[in-house]
Amino acid sequence: MTGALAPVKPLTALDRCDRCGAQAYIRATLPVGGELLFCAHHGRQHIAALREKGADILDESARLSETPATAPSDER
Repeated sequence: MTGALAPVKPLTALDRCDRCGAQAYIRATLPVGGELLFCAHHGRQHIAALREKGADILDESARLSETPATAPSDER
């Protein structure tokens, strides 16, 4: 056994917040197993307490401020 962790899959539009059902941008993997998914709003509310409990946090909320790609003007 190497102790290596399995790669974490990125969150998609199908992943939903466990609190409100919005798109999830934060995954908290609990040390006892299982995971919780949160939108950015609910993730900010709970992330500190989850870290204190030893959860591994994947935070993709920076994607919310990314500029979406646009097609070149000749393709519009």
